[in-house]
Amino acid sequence: MTSETTIYRNATVFTGEATVAPRECFAVRDGLVLAAGDLTSVRLAVGGDAATPPPGVTEIDLGGAVVTPGIIEGHSHMMMLGESLSKVQLRDAGSIAVVQERLAAARAANPEAPMLLGTSWLFDIFPEGERPTAALLDAVVSDVPVILDANDLHSVWVNTAALAAMGITRETPDPVGGEIVRDANGDATGFLLETAAMSHAWGYLDSVRSEVDEDRYLQAAFDAYLETGVTGATEMSFGAADLAAYRRILDRDGRLPFPVNAHWLLTATGDIASDAAQIEQITRVRDEIAAQYGDQWLRITGVKFILDGVIDACTATMREPYANGELPGAIWEREFALPMAVAADAAGLQLALHAIGDEASTIALDMVQECIRVNGARADRRPRVEHLESVADDTIARMAALGVTASMQPVHCDPAVLDNWQAVLGDERARTGFPWHKFRAAGVTLALGTDAPTAPHVAPDNLFIALTAESALDRSREAYQPERVFTPAQALEALTLGAAFATKRETELGRIATGFRANVAVWAANPLQGAPAELLGTGAALTLVDGQVAYRREA
Repeated sequence: MTSETTIYRNATVFTGEATVAPRECFAVRDGLVLAAGDLTSVRLAVGGDAATPPPGVTEIDLGGAVVTPGIIEGHSHMMMLGESLSKVQLRDAGSIAVVQERLAAARAANPEAPMLLGTSWLFDIFPEGERPTAALLDAVVSDVPVILDANDLHSVWVNTAALAAMGITRETPDPVGGEIVRDANGDATGFLLETAAMSHAWGYLDSVRSEVDEDRYLQAAFDAYLETGVTGATEMSFGAADLAAYRRILDRDGRLPFPVNAHWLLTATGDIASDAAQIEQITRVRDEIAAQYGDQWLRITGVKFILDGVIDACTATMREPYANGELPGAIWEREFALPMAVAADAAGLQLALHAIGDEASTIALDMVQECIRVNGARADRRPRVEHLESVADDTIARMAALGVTASMQPVHCDPAVLDNWQAVLGDERARTGFPWHKFRAAGVTLALGTDAPTAPHVAPDNLFIALTAESALDRSREAYQPERVFTPAQALEALTLGAAFATKRETELGRIATGFRANVAVWAANPLQGAPAELLGTGAALTLVDGQVAYRREA
């Protein structure tokens, strides 16, 4: 970082607040925003006169581009994103046959690879009543483990070699909150749900992954985000392997490519004492990291509870049954969730509560209410509920009353990925999902993100869906409930200042204003006044982190 001053002029500068008119330019010095306003005022602020800047001040003409605070990714899985970029991509595979073709081609292209990994297959490719099986994968790749993450990262499809490598047998018990799907004989079929996917598939991959791999994946995620104007991330599946990789970067560079707020992923054990031990360990690690590195770059801010699954797999916890009659319980039942939340809250850990089904979000707010009852009211609590895909009106009203942030992901309701989502609900709930407009009307703070790699990480595509309710993947699709859409200013605030507020960094990030860190995105397209479709496939023209160029798009 240098003490040079730079004025960025001839721009439309969105400050981060939807109600504040855009500025004309801004100045940066020592990694901070020095001033933002019209060119004359900014020149005067840096010590010049109305006509010219003082000696030593550089002026850069942005050619009329839209400038915003850097996007703060509201919900991400950084290492998984980096790893997913090198996997076989299956989100646009429209059938089982296409999945098989891609796997066969990938195996032929790299016959020495010890395993084959894929990501983002959709439930839509399976005929009604059918599920993934190892046999379908064995038909094309049987000599090495094949491990395929579902698009939502809540289930995994594997072949027989992978089941063997993971040590799954008839005797392997289902973990709390998960299922190893089995046939009539009790043999695993190759489909792992929820915590079974996490403990077996992801646990296996953790055991065979090297530190070099982890560092490469993490750097790939930082690079991919910076290209789309992201200058901060909220890490939602943090654990020991992630911590070690982040520490290696901090030890090497003294900083990260951009600030990261981490929520440690909790495991439901079914034992209150074991659950409580997790809180003690996380609190200790949080304090050690803060003492060693400070909190400018990496902050372990809270814990993540995965209260339920996902609607596509009929594992999200609903108040009423799915179309097939199923009504699954929560991964964290109240008897364990409430005391665990109280313990985390007492330790000063922020609650991030994955709740996709309407009953799961009810449990989430019961947890927040219990924290208030036991630990008392506290202004800095900042609880947040993640996803909220199917949510009841009474829950939205409760969130407003309790000051709970709604962390939502527009890319999750891209119409191209909603067919199965709507079919398994089968009733009015299929038409009332993702009610952004109701949260806004109730005054609930919104923080937008992508949940990458469960969905594309590209910020302009995410914004496009927020503005249109249309598909970034298949432009022929009709909009899903377009009455929900954001105005550009509303969406940009939720992507910047809203996400900063949700991470308790709103006094340093999320605004282009005097004294804030100069984390800034210069957009290649115009998100404020251009046609939303012009955003698709674009990224940042320029990304600044603490005033320094972190990414510049080639001309």
